[in-house]
Amino acid sequence: MELITKQIYNRDLSWLRFNHRVLQEAADAKYPLLERLKFLAIFSSNMDEFFKVRVSAIRKIKELDKPLRKKLITKPNRLLSKIKKEVNLQQKELGQIFFDEIISALEKENIFFKNTEELDDDGLAFAKAYNKKVQHYFKPVLDASSDFIENEALYLVGRLKNNSLIWVRLSSNTPRFIEIPTQDQSLCIVFVDDVLKLHLSEEYKVNFYSIKVSRDAELYIDNEYSGDLLEKIKEALPNRITGQVTRALMDELMPKKLLKAIEATRDINETDIIKGGSYHNFKDFFRFPSVGSNEMVFNALPPIKNKELNTKKNIFKTIDKKDQLLCFPYESYDSVLKFIKTAAKDKFVSRIKITLYRVSEDSFVAKALLKAAQNGKEVFVFIETKARFNEENNIKWGKLLEENGASVKYSCPGIRVHSKILYIERKQEGTTKSYAYIGTGNFNEKTATIYTDFSLLTSKKKITSEILQFFQVLERKLIFPKTKELLVSPSTTRSTFEDLIKKELKMAKAGEDAYIALNLNSLQDEKMIKLPYRANNAGVKVR
Repeated sequence: MELITKQIYNRDLSWLRFNHRVLQEAADAKYPLLERLKFLAIFSSNMDEFFKVRVSAIRKIKELDKPLRKKLITKPNRLLSKIKKEVNLQQKELGQIFFDEIISALEKENIFFKNTEELDDDGLAFAKAYNKKVQHYFKPVLDASSDFIENEALYLVGRLKNNSLIWVRLSSNTPRFIEIPTQDQSLCIVFVDDVLKLHLSEEYKVNFYSIKVSRDAELYIDNEYSGDLLEKIKEALPNRITGQVTRALMDELMPKKLLKAIEATRDINETDIIKGGSYHNFKDFFRFPSVGSNEMVFNALPPIKNKELNTKKNIFKTIDKKDQLLCFPYESYDSVLKFIKTAAKDKFVSRIKITLYRVSEDSFVAKALLKAAQNGKEVFVFIETKARFNEENNIKWGKLLEENGASVKYSCPGIRVHSKILYIERKQEGTTKSYAYIGTGNFNEKTATIYTDFSLLTSKKKITSEILQFFQVLERKLIFPKTKELLVSPSTTRSTFEDLIKKELKMAKAGEDAYIALNLNSLQDEKMIKLPYRANNAGVKVR
C-alpha cells in the first residue's frame, strides 16, 4: 500500500495541468496529423473559456473585502501571476508543437503552410484576387476611444505615421484557411490573416499584428433572491460583450510602441497581456479542410445502436421488460431521441416532465416537446437559465414552449438545477404506468456525440415515483422530496457519499476487501477530497 499525503491543489492551476494534457495529445506523433490539429483546437477553446470564466472570477474576488477574500483565495494577485506564468509557457509550447512538429510532418505529406512572402507569382495573384472578393467583410476602423474590441474576436492592428491606430476585425463569414492552387500535386494552405495583412500593408504602408481579447463572461446577478431571475438574466446577457478584459493575446512580434498605444487607448494593462505567435484562435482548426489521405484522421467509429431499443417494437414495453443503461458517445443517442419522440406522438402518453440545462440551437428534443404540447399532452419543462453560454438558447426555447401550451418554469433563486431527468406518464387499459430517464449529460444531441455520459431508462415504480416528487418540487408544489433510491443535492448526496466512503474505510481496517471507484470532475470540496486520501492510506483500493 502506498501512503499518499493529503495534498490540496489549487483549482485553477490544476485545471491548467489538465489543459496541458490536451496539448500533450497534440504533440503525440502516434496520432494522425489532422487529429493533432484538432487537439490544438480543443486546447485553444478550453483556454478561451478559462479566461472568460475562471480568471474573471479571481479578479472579482480581488474587489471583495479582505476578510471575505481570505476565505476564498488568500492572495488572488499571486494566483493570477502563477496563472500567467503557466499560460505563457503553454503558449510557447503550442507554437513549438505547431510550427516545429506538425507543420514539418504535414510537409512530408506534401501539405505546406505558407505565408504570402513564400508564394510564387501565381499564388500571390490568387491571394490578392481572393482578398478583393472578400474585402467587403473586413472594414478597417480608425482608432477612437469609443471603438470596442469584441470578446474573442480576432483583430489585426497597425499604427499609422500620425500615431493613430487602425483596427480590422477578421470576419467569421470567410474561411480561416485558404487553399492556394499549385503547379504540382502539393497542397498550399495560407491563413486568411496573411492575405489581409498583405493588402493592408500595401494600402497603409505599415505592418499589422494580430490581437485577440477575452472578456469576463460570467453573469453576476445581484440580489438573486429578489425579483424575476429570468428577467435579470436577460438584462445581464449583454454584459458578455462588454465585460472586463481578462486576457489580451498579442502577437509576440508586435513593436513596443504599438503595444503601449493599445494599452493607452484600451482597457488593457500589463497583467492582461499574454504573448502568443502571429496566429491566434487555433480553435479554428475545428474547421480545417479535409485534406490528405485517410490515414491523416482517426478511423470513423460510428456509435453502436442499442439492439433492444432500436427495433420496431414498442419502446415502452422494452423498458418494462428491463431497465436500459446507455453510454454515450459509444452508443447512439438516437435511442433517447426515439424515446422522447415516441412519447410526444403516443396516444396513451398523457404527461411529460423534463429538465433542460443546455439546449442546442436546433434542438430535436425541444421540437419533440413542442409537438407533444401541440398534441394536447400535459407538458412541464423546467429550464435552467443559468447554464453558462446557453442562456439565450434556453430562453428562446422556453418562450416557444410556453406559446405552444407547455408549462415552463425557470431557474430557482440560489440553486442551479443540474439534474438531467425526464418523467413520462402513460395510461392504457385503465392503468397508469410511469417511465423515467436519468442522465449525466444534457438533452443535447450534439454534445452527446462528444462527451462521455450515462443514462438510465426505467419503469421501476420506486424510482419513477421519486422522480415525480422531484418535479413537484420544481413546479413549486412540494418543498422537498422524500427519497430512498435517489440522491438529491444539496440534501443527501454529500452525506451519502461520505457514509459510503467511511464504510469502505472501516472494512479495510477490519482486514476485509474494500474498493472505491470514482468517475467525476472538478472535485473542490476539501473535506471530500481528504476522505479518499484517508481511505487509500487505510488500505482501500481507490481508483
